[in-house]
Amino acid sequence: MPPPDECHHNPNEDDENSPTSPLNFLDQNYQELHQTCLTEKTLYNDELFPPDNSSIGLFDDPSPEVDMSQVVWKRPSELMSDPNLIVDDVSRFDYAQGSVLGNCWFLAAIGALTFEKDIIKQVMPAEQSFTKDYAGIFHFRFWRFGKWIDVVIDDQLPTIDDELLFVCSKTSNEFWPALLEKAYAKVCGSYADLHAGFISEALMDFTGGTHMYYTLNMAPADLWKIMECAFKSKTLMGCGSNTVTTPEENELLHGIVAEHAYTVTGVFEVMSDENPVQLVRLLNPWGEEEWRGDWSDGSPLWDTVCEEVRTICHEVLNNGEFWMSMEDFTKIFENIDICCLCPDFLDGSAECHWTSKRHFGRWNAGITAGGDIIKTETFWTNPQFRVKIDELNEECASGQRPENILVSLIQNHEKRNRNSQENFNIGFYVFEIPLEMRSQSGRFSSEFFIDREPVAQTDELIWFREVMKFFRLEPGEYMIVPCTENPGEIASFVLSVFSKNETHLEPIQETPE
Repeated sequence: MPPPDECHHNPNEDDENSPTSPLNFLDQNYQELHQTCLTEKTLYNDELFPPDNSSIGLFDDPSPEVDMSQVVWKRPSELMSDPNLIVDDVSRFDYAQGSVLGNCWFLAAIGALTFEKDIIKQVMPAEQSFTKDYAGIFHFRFWRFGKWIDVVIDDQLPTIDDELLFVCSKTSNEFWPALLEKAYAKVCGSYADLHAGFISEALMDFTGGTHMYYTLNMAPADLWKIMECAFKSKTLMGCGSNTVTTPEENELLHGIVAEHAYTVTGVFEVMSDENPVQLVRLLNPWGEEEWRGDWSDGSPLWDTVCEEVRTICHEVLNNGEFWMSMEDFTKIFENIDICCLCPDFLDGSAECHWTSKRHFGRWNAGITAGGDIIKTETFWTNPQFRVKIDELNEECASGQRPENILVSLIQNHEKRNRNSQENFNIGFYVFEIPLEMRSQSGRFSSEFFIDREPVAQTDELIWFREVMKFFRLEPGEYMIVPCTENPGEIASFVLSVFSKNETHLEPIQETPE
């Protein structure tokens, strides 16, 4: 039986790597390159992400205050006499977003990462430093489209007037944030390719686990309880603020930046004049700009709670972190992403464990790219997957939540540069397979889908990198059909199914000739 904070994964032949045995990104082997540099007594120079404008990339709307022609790439040892990778442990307060790059989504995910030391060790392998065996080479690990990859970089960083161009550390001789950002920029093609995104993307790339997404104006009544349980487990959480269209709407945000990513750093219930209040703590990756409403740093409501709670929770610091009520949180923020190694925490039972199965597939034009369900003539040609739901044991059946399955569909980027990849609108449909048809071999034809309603589906087909749905299915056999919106749209995908008890997922193959 797996330990409570790990999800038992059933790999198929295409998915046998892990954080401890990742693939070498661009076929660069860190150990071999590091040893070569030590033997030759040279500092590493990464030819596949060179210190020039190609690695910075092209910005659609470059800042007029920054002259990119003045960029000079320097190693930390050229900027500081005593550079360190980490100073006094990793903290969410170590860094602030740079003024050039709009990658708050990535930095907000880093803020969540700092809470989980085990996950940090996955992403940032130990035994790297600027002292012992230093050779100007570092490596980081990310989960990308179903695979763990090991990314090698040199430590040359873009600067202007000896100041880092992008993410900057609040401790001048600490460089883990800048090097982590560089490694992720290399994976995505360039620094400019990190401009704009969704926090869920980076949260998934840090964990390779389960992603749950809630739209706050449609969130379940027990969302705060879900968040509380998540915070006590190995879980990363982030959220995005609402869009505003008028100055009046912006004023109502009381210091919250519109269309901005934040880290969820805590959940806590306080007694305010004997009335329970559910609070959420958030962090702005800018390292400043805070909420000014109820339960903010300067709110008089803190005077209504006991001194012990104020000592634990209340700090008046302009560090970008603040509390707000759950009520205000759900009004001002649009969504929340919860990314964990496994959703076991939802059930509150040490005996109930989720398992997962993953499959790599592809939509091919004219073969398996049939479009969405309204394309009645071609929908059936999409990939089909059979999933079996077993009767739950007593421990799982008595869990806190009724949902017993989570399905995730990720469209795979096949181009190196992240922003050059246009996402398709994607989604999936789940159909029950009638008892009399469960012995059928081969794919189900178009007749199966005529007048047949899906028992579950994504809320809409949308252009996100990943779509997911958390729902309940009764014991039986079902078919999952992942699709793009239009026939003929070519892309690779990763379909993952997480369920209580054993997970059964297999592709339905063509009927043999």
